[in-house]
Amino acid sequence: MNQPEDSLLGKPTLFADQYDASLLFPIARAVQREAIGVHGAPLFFGADLWTAFELSWLNPRGKPQVALAHIVVPCESLNLVESKSFKLYLGSFSNSRFVDADTVRERIRSDLNEAVWRGGPVQSSVGVRLLPPAMFDREPVHELDGLNLDRLDVECSRYTPAPELLVAAFDEQPVTEVLTSNLLKSNCPVTGQPDWAGVQISYSGPQIEQGGLLQYLVSFRNHSGFHEHCVERIFMDLWTRCQPTQLAVYARYTRRGGLDINPFRTTYPQALPPNIRTARQ
Repeated sequence: MNQPEDSLLGKPTLFADQYDASLLFPIARAVQREAIGVHGAPLFFGADLWTAFELSWLNPRGKPQVALAHIVVPCESLNLVESKSFKLYLGSFSNSRFVDADTVRERIRSDLNEAVWRGGPVQSSVGVRLLPPAMFDREPVHELDGLNLDRLDVECSRYTPAPELLVAAFDEQPVTEVLTSNLLKSNCPVTGQPDWAGVQISYSGPQIEQGGLLQYLVSFRNHSGFHEHCVERIFMDLWTRCQPTQLAVYARYTRRGGLDINPFRTTYPQALPPNIRTARQ
């Protein structure tokens, strides 16, 4: 089983400019899920929405081509892909010739399917969509919808995850709310580099005390964890302590190395949110 410390994160690496699928470094989801009380099949659905801003290859005549890539990795997959390995993998396309963009798209889809389902059968395919330069102007920027918790003037003194800050009004009428914050920050578990994000929490059930929720989100500030793990921990803490009847957690992390990762987790099947970047991305 691959471990994060065995990846190329934080280590000097040579840039590979010839296509090389072996650069992808899958990491099992199960270990971190067990640490937050998820044993076996998780109770949530969802996906990790990736955007790749640095994708280029050569056409058959050697002329460079560029595109943006929107990638959807199902959260039920056995593995996630470590982000630096993904960056190096995409970089390996830069001096390799491909017949057309569809060939590139299919190659990425096939390679990612192998990586995220390594150790088991493919149950649901990775989605890959390439946007050519003619479509770049159609890429919108939009902030997460919802009531912004950052308006609250609260004292923050906890900077490691503190689920005890989460409180809900179990003796009052249930509500349906969408709450957001731009104050989520965590750190890469290998390099210690900061990861910045906006987060959206949609739920129905006992009303969550908003000041405590904001303090809880801030408490991730010195926490070390991959984006996917942080969102799942937030999800499970809310589900366990606040007992909503429905819950969805969505985070949009600022890009690093030309990649952003945006995990979405929900208790019920629904359409994935559109992969629209926020201003900070």
